[in-house]
Amino acid sequence: MTVPESSTGAPGGPVRIDGPWTHRDVAANGARFHIAEMGDGPLVLLLHGFPQFWWTWRHQLPALADAGFRAVAMDLRGVGGSDRTPRGYDPANLALDITGVVRSLGEPDAALVGHDLGGYLAWTAAVMRPKLVRRLAVSSMPHPRRWRSAMLSDVAQTRAGSYVWGFQRPWLPERRLVADGAALVGRLIRDWSGVREPDEEVLGVYRRAMAIPSTAHCSIEPYRWMVRSLARPDGIQFNRRMKRPVRVPTLHLHGSADPVMRTRSAAGSGQYVEAPYRWRLFDGIGHYPHEEDPLAFSAELVNWLKDPEPDR
Repeated sequence: MTVPESSTGAPGGPVRIDGPWTHRDVAANGARFHIAEMGDGPLVLLLHGFPQFWWTWRHQLPALADAGFRAVAMDLRGVGGSDRTPRGYDPANLALDITGVVRSLGEPDAALVGHDLGGYLAWTAAVMRPKLVRRLAVSSMPHPRRWRSAMLSDVAQTRAGSYVWGFQRPWLPERRLVADGAALVGRLIRDWSGVREPDEEVLGVYRRAMAIPSTAHCSIEPYRWMVRSLARPDGIQFNRRMKRPVRVPTLHLHGSADPVMRTRSAAGSGQYVEAPYRWRLFDGIGHYPHEEDPLAFSAELVNWLKDPEPDR
């Protein structure tokens, strides 16, 4: 596949990649956010994970648009073409970024689709701003309370998520991420994928995006908060707040071969959902189901979004 390059307007690499979508910026929660959008209809807001940016949803944007939805993929705070602010990387504020974008797009609500960190934030937004979340679809990430429990009490999950603990060191993780043209980004995505590994051109896009100044630091900051706040008042308060149940239909997608978020850790998140909850396991797929098997992932997502009464 040939990957077109275009400039962000800032040094460091391409973000506004050409395609059937359109690019623009929207203001929300005191910052500016880059989005790629396509289609008309009910809003579906796509939230990327680490170490990626909006382009990870390049397969789902046209699939959702063709199915009659307004598909929007946003760059999270500090990543891609969005603002790199000095603070604001706790999940509560990042969730307000997301719901603020929904408002800025002039929509009454949205179906949130989140992968990895984007999934963590989608869970959070559904609890904090339930009126703005119509449906919830999460991939490769358990509910935040389930994540916390697994990371603290499951030795196998603690080992699988060792990169999160490694992020707690100052400066060194950022330097490692951008060294040698952000080569570590390519290795992480390849190692965390299943048997269907991405090609070098795709990895090159993610490497160039991570090389944009300050991106590495901003990408790591949410994970620093998630660990460092475990025993702090703000983290304890957040964990208590997340006891509130999710009350919108929820689709939970996971790869059976995910090496960094174990199936056992993700399964069981339904206990925090007081609404129709559907669990879908992709056999042999790793941490990136939406990229490793985009046709199956998109079909599952579209069918669920169009189902007027998704059952358990």
